Amino acid sequence: MKSLRSNFGRIAVVVFLALLLAGAMLLSLRFGSLKLTFGEILETLFLHREGIDYQIVFNIRLPRVLLGAMVGGSLAVAGTILQGIMRNPLASPGIIGVSAGGGLAGILVMLALPQFGAFLVPAAFCGSLGTAVLVYLLAWRRGVNPVRLILAGVAVSSMLGAFSSTILLLNAEKAGGVLDFTIGSLAARSWPQIGQAGSYMAAGLVAALFLSRRLNILALGDEVAAGLGIRVERTRLLLLAAAALLAASAVSVAGLLGFVGLIAPHIVRIVIGTDNRFLVPGSALFGAAMVVGCDTVGRMVMEPSELPAGVIMSLFGPPFFLWLLRRHSYEA
Repeated sequence: MKSLRSNFGRIAVVVFLALLLAGAMLLSLRFGSLKLTFGEILETLFLHREGIDYQIVFNIRLPRVLLGAMVGGSLAVAGTILQGIMRNPLASPGIIGVSAGGGLAGILVMLALPQFGAFLVPAAFCGSLGTAVLVYLLAWRRGVNPVRLILAGVAVSSMLGAFSSTILLLNAEKAGGVLDFTIGSLAARSWPQIGQAGSYMAAGLVAALFLSRRLNILALGDEVAAGLGIRVERTRLLLLAAAALLAASAVSVAGLLGFVGLIAPHIVRIVIGTDNRFLVPGSALFGAAMVVGCDTVGRMVMEPSELPAGVIMSLFGPPFFLWLLRRHSYEA
């Protein structure tokens, strides 16, 4: 495994993960109520842009696959950032409360202010960022200790989850419409959702890539980072904002999809180490492949019905994570 932690080896792993994602997306395009061969898919996309095959592939499957990849990549990168700045392998958008804040804002918009549905992503971002800032302030005591940050995040996440459950109970007659949101699903998602959240996801990913070197320096400790000229608290807050933007944009279109931001960075870190210049893009690619794969399994396992991607992730995620904890260490 150590041989893969040279720069060449890390680049090779990132390329492999890109190919893995491409394969997962092609498989997802192939399977459904109408099964298509790979040749038919390529022919439909690039040659014969008409007919029922084109409508199914281009208007139903392709946007869903692309959105799944975007959501998975965003959650995985958000988890990578949070684990890096908190120096804690348990940090993730779900555990730290960022997803819960975005989810609460999303539920409020969908149930109380449905006429403002176009503002779902900004509302989710404000909820996620507000939660991140609240957790940051609660953990502050002459600086921020990563352990206090995790504990504050768990407490705030539980509180926001209780608020969300209360709102759903008080609006039981409307709650059926947001059930997929609370579980995490890509059903009925298409091009409008990509247009709605794509620019936010792109901005968050660019920020994460740009700040990846500073994230490496933060991992050395606050005193060392400050000695190397890094404004520690400012950099940590910028990274928190990037993680909040990524998590919020994913939550706004796919709901509360769990475990991606927790597991994907772990798996990639085992292979290529802790250098965030490679870990960030690697986690994005692997997280994207995970969500696309889970969505594909959910569509196939109960045809013609389907299980939400969040259910599949919750079934496979915890056992796999426990296996990782028993089988691997996380030393750089």
